[in-house]
Amino acid sequence: MTRTPEAPISTVPAGSETGYSPHRRTALVLTGTGTAGAYHAGVLRALHEAGVKVDLVAGRGIGAVGALFAAVDGAAHLWERSGVWSASTRLRLYGWRRPLRAAFSILGLTLLTLLLPLVVVVLAAFVYPVAYLLRVVGLGDDVGLTDGFGLLVQQVFATEALPIWLPRVVVLALSFLFTGLVCTAVGAWFKHRPRRRSRGAFWWLLLGAPLDASVVRRWFSDGLWKLMRGATAIAQPGPEDLGRRYTRLLSENLGQPGFRELLIAAHDLDGRRDLVFGILSEPYRRRFFSRRAGSDRHLEALDLGGRAGRHGFDAVAAALSLPVATDPWLVHFATASGWRGETHRMCDRPDAVGRLLDEVSEAGAEQVVIVSGLPGPAGPHELATSRRDGRGLLGESLASLELAGLRDAVAGRSGLFKAVFEIRPVYNPLGPFDFAGCYDERSDRLWSLSELVECGYSDGHRQFVGPVVGASGERISPGSKSRSSST
Repeated sequence: MTRTPEAPISTVPAGSETGYSPHRRTALVLTGTGTAGAYHAGVLRALHEAGVKVDLVAGRGIGAVGALFAAVDGAAHLWERSGVWSASTRLRLYGWRRPLRAAFSILGLTLLTLLLPLVVVVLAAFVYPVAYLLRVVGLGDDVGLTDGFGLLVQQVFATEALPIWLPRVVVLALSFLFTGLVCTAVGAWFKHRPRRRSRGAFWWLLLGAPLDASVVRRWFSDGLWKLMRGATAIAQPGPEDLGRRYTRLLSENLGQPGFRELLIAAHDLDGRRDLVFGILSEPYRRRFFSRRAGSDRHLEALDLGGRAGRHGFDAVAAALSLPVATDPWLVHFATASGWRGETHRMCDRPDAVGRLLDEVSEAGAEQVVIVSGLPGPAGPHELATSRRDGRGLLGESLASLELAGLRDAVAGRSGLFKAVFEIRPVYNPLGPFDFAGCYDERSDRLWSLSELVECGYSDGHRQFVGPVVGASGERISPGSKSRSSST
């Protein structure tokens, strides 16, 4: 059965207080990849306009971007016309890596060179009939056309030319291809050699991960610095310094109107565990980051408001790194930390929403609102056509993993909270990497990213603000509204 946009998606544990209450400690969880961030922006705008109280924001994947902006009274920079989701650079997020693009271009030119004799033969099947028709109808002299084309055929298939120039062109193109890939691999190997132990890395570096996450990290850091510097003309600091400034800003302003506690989840490939970066207020901070007997809590929970403040940028950069599809983000831990100065590879995990809900519960949240840019699973006769482009295929796999993880997480962890609410689109044709929009077969038109922002705004009102907050009968106090005035 198809779920209508007006119907709120909620899960309430049996035997507990039902419904929404602004008096409970509320967490907003943003989950998704790529274009889902535009949907988050629309939902945040709806919650902001309704004055919904949010005490804690948490995110994974692209949701970490929305969480960071919402935590420091800056979510408006996500949906404004000059905001991060209106910038032209978003069209190039998660593009193919430059070495791969160059390799495909060279291989394409090489293939065209090899097919040139065949192309000439195919053209002959059109040129000579056209010349004959011109002579029959008397529209022109066909001699010049046939003679010119005959000269081209003679030069291309000349016995002293074809066996010489064709192999030379192919060998030259392949030499450029191999040289470019080797130079890229050598540069990457020397860059990471002092930091990473590796086995067989040089051959993998010839091609490497297919997608490039450096542009999306730069896009995020530029938007965050624009928010933090305000109207002042200050040069943007480096990633580590930017992270320190952000964590200091949030830590010093916790409790002020518009500022919220923060949690970000990422996956540690070397530690083979999820790490959670957070900034919490007391008394939740002490309990959340405390050492526990027989537990590795001190390795998995990093306090960005304390010694781990230098990892503020690392948390989001790791969340924006896709598993396998992009290179992981390298995080260099301090010598005094639990990881004793090690360097770990970190990335996102599509089904990490379950771990994020566990940590939100650990941080004291009594009710949670989960925002996802993915519609519910398809039913009978709702199958869609398969994507045939590379990024589309990767996006379908990531979206499928994320949706399955989200369903399992909500079903298995609803008992941790007094109420769980979900906001997600009923229909969304945009894949995780369709930043330039896509053609929607069902509506027979193009869908744009701005429409997804508006879809999130509409769903936020129809699925949560109206039927949940409005139906609760609770009046939001001025203090609560001001505290959440800039989600």
